Amino acid sequence: MKRKWNESYELGKKAFDEKNYNEAQIYLEEVLKEKDGFADVYNMLGYIYYAAGRRSDAIGRFEKALKINPNYTEVSLNLAVIYNEMGEFDKAQGVYGKAKEAGKESATSYLDPFAKGKLANMHAEIGAIYQGLGLYKEAADEYKKAIVLRPTFVDIKNKLGIVYRDVRDYSKAVKELEEAISINPEYTPARINLGITFFTMGQVEKAKAEWLKVLHKNPNDTKAQMYMNLVAHKK
Repeated sequence: MKRKWNESYELGKKAFDEKNYNEAQIYLEEVLKEKDGFADVYNMLGYIYYAAGRRSDAIGRFEKALKINPNYTEVSLNLAVIYNEMGEFDKAQGVYGKAKEAGKESATSYLDPFAKGKLANMHAEIGAIYQGLGLYKEAADEYKKAIVLRPTFVDIKNKLGIVYRDVRDYSKAVKELEEAISINPEYTPARINLGITFFTMGQVEKAKAEWLKVLHKNPNDTKAQMYMNLVAHKK
């Protein structure tokens, strides 16, 4: 029986988060057969293709993601990484510039922890859909509702930090990401994204410091390696 596109979307995101890239690719490509308006799908596929050595395919996916959502900071940096590795430094510098410009108590308190967790995840899922469509205010509202319910869900604070970064509210982005790291210092995505945020703010040394902390704990972390390669080529 054929899967619905939203089922493929959720399965693809889950596989990607778990670094099962071959599986994620299958699901995400299924999504594109029916829906082509999700910038995050193109970004994930771009990263998968990059990891597989398919640079031109990766560039195509990243460019499509930016066409859908020009403020998607992570995509801009991913694209810059590839251009640097190909020796196309002028293109990389152009992407840097665009990235910097773009990188612009409740009534439910009675709920038990399980119910709060379930509701928090539902708000986060809705927020992710809004975020993928570039509706940042709506995405932030959903993530904030989720955090009110479960303040220690670092993955949601990480997502809210990304939203703030992509609308260039850097102080709020840094606050959310640093809080996520404070709650769980082992949660790598928040530290990676804090580095990206510092980079878009022009604070390259702070960005490097965050990525180096990731590599200190896991020298094989692909994203941290990729971004360190990026700053190594930056003049």
